[in-house]
Amino acid sequence: QVQLVESGGGLVQAGDSLRLSCATSGLTFSSYVMGWFRQAPGKSREFVAAISARGGFTTQALSVKGRFTISRDNAKNTAYLQMNSLKPEDTAVYYCAVKREPVVTTEKMYEYWGQGTQVTVSS
Repeated sequence: QVQLVESGGGLVQAGDSLRLSCATSGLTFSSYVMGWFRQAPGKSREFVAAISARGGFTTQALSVKGRFTISRDNAKNTAYLQMNSLKPEDTAVYYCAVKREPVVTTEKMYEYWGQGTQVTVSS
């Protein structure tokens, strides 16, 4: 049974940092692309960042480029999203998801999803 569990969300002030984690089990993590998505209230879910299975390639949405960094530790079956210089518009539920290669930004292509973790940024 494949499981993805996000953690690390919370309430912070604008300009603060948070690091989200996505712990996985039930799959060969090193064979899967990891993606992060987010959904703000009243909006559809959107792509945030993705990393290739071996970690050699990453891509981010323009809205987070230069502020968010995606990484992974295949030995720990865990991926991370380091979020710096947070803004109120980053407030959303953040989800991690996995798929087989190649890296894509399309939500519907991802196979397994976590339950999400809330990030709230106050101004």
